[in-house]
Amino acid sequence: MVLGDDFLPIEPVEEFLAYLRGIERSPNTIKAYAFHLKLYWEYLQDKILDWTAIGLVELADFMVWLRSPNPVGVMSIQELQAKRTESTVNAILASVRMLYDFHERTGNVPHIPLYRSQFTSGRKYKSFLHHITKGKPIQTALLKLKVPKHAPKTLTQEQVEQVIAACKRSRDKFLVCLLHESGMRIGQALGLRHEDIQSWDNQIQIIPRNDNINGVRSKSKDTNIIHVSKELMGLYSQYLEKEFMDILENSFSDYVFVNLWEGEIGAPMTYSAVMDLFNRLKRKTGIDIHPHMFRHTHATDLIREGMEMAYVQKRLGHASIQTTIDTYVHVTNEDMKEAYKEYLEQRGNTNESTTGSAQTTNGNPES
Repeated sequence: MVLGDDFLPIEPVEEFLAYLRGIERSPNTIKAYAFHLKLYWEYLQDKILDWTAIGLVELADFMVWLRSPNPVGVMSIQELQAKRTESTVNAILASVRMLYDFHERTGNVPHIPLYRSQFTSGRKYKSFLHHITKGKPIQTALLKLKVPKHAPKTLTQEQVEQVIAACKRSRDKFLVCLLHESGMRIGQALGLRHEDIQSWDNQIQIIPRNDNINGVRSKSKDTNIIHVSKELMGLYSQYLEKEFMDILENSFSDYVFVNLWEGEIGAPMTYSAVMDLFNRLKRKTGIDIHPHMFRHTHATDLIREGMEMAYVQKRLGHASIQTTIDTYVHVTNEDMKEAYKEYLEQRGNTNESTTGSAQTTNGNPES
């Protein structure tokens, strides 16, 4: 909920957030929209603007306001880093556009030209479903910053081992190893029930549920099966035997990851509990980590080891293979160095083979 200076809900924002709850958007998604729109309303108040009388000029100024590292009216003679990244500004603008799209459909605001329509007939690239959208205009946002392409942050094998070694409890060790080996999102891991883990088959089912009492979500609405190693299942058994059953005794929980030492004992772990754990691991190891880095690391390792992209997409639960490609297919300087090294070795082997064949032919006239 976004409150105004009068400590009352801002009605246009509350109506929009209620709509998002009605179509069952993730609580984390709704929270992100709320924070983004809070910033937008601060801008409107700062500039003394009416939210129903906004155009492209005001929204462009809002982008500048978001990026400016200085308070209003303060100038700097030195070049300063922007307050927010391009991707963050684009995410905030997307929330604002969705707010106006919603209220335009409900008749609360006049039409604001936030998009431009263009036909794709002249483009050389044709998408997979081009025959369906052929001749139809495609809408793109008029206001959008160009985002520099960055490879997702990953961990080296040595760093992963350091983080695992820093886990002194079986539950924490199992959680870190699960994230690293499966590529699960943290919400998927915290929503796991014991019935989802089929230890005899070394596989885990990710089942989307909207009734998790810890508020976590799977994000994807499709059930997915992930195959894991016997060693990971061994860690699960060790966790159950040494900590889960020993501490909870007869008060078992359906959830796999529960509070065992802090908070409400037996209650499923929350996002904040996991962040507390990762902050402790960060202090112990000196490695700047967060749960999603293990997903990035897992996907990058699979691709570098040569797994087909369709399998990586299925394992990660992406709806589109293009998402997998755009996110994880990146070439680093080290990758280029190794690839060129392999090329030189192969070329050397080919030259030696050709030279040897020529010498054999020259030495034996009958051949």
